[in-house]
Amino acid sequence: MAFAITQTCCADATCVSVCPVNCIHPTPDEPDFGRTDMLYIDPATCIDCGACADACPVDAIFPAGDLTGPLRVYEELNAEYYAGRDVLAEVSAAPNFHRWAPPAFERVLPSDFAPLDVAVVGTGPAGMYAVEDLLLHTNARVTLVDRLPVAGGLIRYGVAPDHPSTKKIGETFARFHDHPRLRLRLGVTAGAELAGRHDAVIFAVGATEARPLGVPGEDLPGSVPAATVVGWYNGHPDVEPDAVDLSAERVVVVGTGNVALDIARILTADPEQLAGTSIAPEALARLRSSKVREVVVLARRGPETAAYTRSELLALAARGDLVVDTHDPRIAAAIDTAEGKAAWLRGVRREQVDWSVPPPDGRRIVLRFHSAPVAFRGDTEVRAVLTSGEVEIPAGRVIRAAGFRGTAVPGLPFDEESGTVPNTAGRVAGLPGVYVAGWIKRGPSGGIGANKACARETIGALLEDAVAGRLPVRRRGVGARLRGRA
Repeated sequence: MAFAITQTCCADATCVSVCPVNCIHPTPDEPDFGRTDMLYIDPATCIDCGACADACPVDAIFPAGDLTGPLRVYEELNAEYYAGRDVLAEVSAAPNFHRWAPPAFERVLPSDFAPLDVAVVGTGPAGMYAVEDLLLHTNARVTLVDRLPVAGGLIRYGVAPDHPSTKKIGETFARFHDHPRLRLRLGVTAGAELAGRHDAVIFAVGATEARPLGVPGEDLPGSVPAATVVGWYNGHPDVEPDAVDLSAERVVVVGTGNVALDIARILTADPEQLAGTSIAPEALARLRSSKVREVVVLARRGPETAAYTRSELLALAARGDLVVDTHDPRIAAAIDTAEGKAAWLRGVRREQVDWSVPPPDGRRIVLRFHSAPVAFRGDTEVRAVLTSGEVEIPAGRVIRAAGFRGTAVPGLPFDEESGTVPNTAGRVAGLPGVYVAGWIKRGPSGGIGANKACARETIGALLEDAVAGRLPVRRRGVGARLRGRA
């Protein structure tokens, strides 16, 4: 019986490295890596050893025959990735399959390489992958800093509470908090001044500021950024327990990424099913008295370009309360004839929604494509969203989930247009010894696993600079030791 990878795959390729028969793809050295929503196990090659399941940090891998309910489809999805491929030919061409390569030692440090003192700012995935790399592959001493009083970053405060398996990767990261070469400092705000006290500093501070929509009325009361809602139901210390008002029957969420689906799912979920999760108690209490009956997920373009992943959509569709608004004939045509993301909606109920009437009884989520927001209307607070085509959707609340951008770090250069710190392979422009990793480095793209390769590139640049003597001399004698002269 083969194993199969399921919904919560973080795609950090931990499973790839332990597979004895090379049956998990795409691997980090293949073109598809980072372009697929998840990794896949070849059922024809898998020998059912279970090594991948033991290594998976998010409990995403199970024997295919044991999958039940909404996860049952993943046996087919894993096999589908390999369907129609000539394995022997592809081994030769190596786009998706490859023979085992000889060992590669990408980092060679001098035998007299002195321990580095490195500060890492941020305890989310990017920061913790950097910490893991430093502690496991070098003799560095690490100071891990976070402005919040609790470690975890995106894992603790960004992952939806009904995704407990995804949150489990936090346990993998937390084991490094007690490492003898790590000092953890929480509740500390840090900027470029750290560079004066360490050989190198890595900023992995994420990107949490809402990307502006640029439409009239987006700052009206009742228009809330997605980060506020996500922080609210996860108990983020910066978000007040009453930050989200659930007194409106209809809520519009602008955006079709996984965060938009998370918010729609939580706002329409049965509160009792959330009671056993990590949801903030105050948020659960408000959900129990919520008046929200309908959440409208608004997309500028068609279903073929939606930003959500297949696994997130499958989880949502499995509840049975998902509806596609077929107001535009292009929507049904794309679902019925197109491949890819549009085809994922073929089993979802369709309806041409009448926005002049209140939401129906019960709770539901409506996907409305080809509806760019033109303006948010209301006198003292949001009352409706005007979309392209002059359609007005009455809504008492609007949640802006159209993406994130980073914020400037004191003392570091900042690109306002991209919301990132200018860098080359993680090296901050004009500041030797200062590095970035994660979304503040590359922009808000990629899930948890994408940060592993990102952090690895940054650590590689840092070590290369240290060996070459390019790190500034922070303390007496440090530079000489790093260059092997003492």
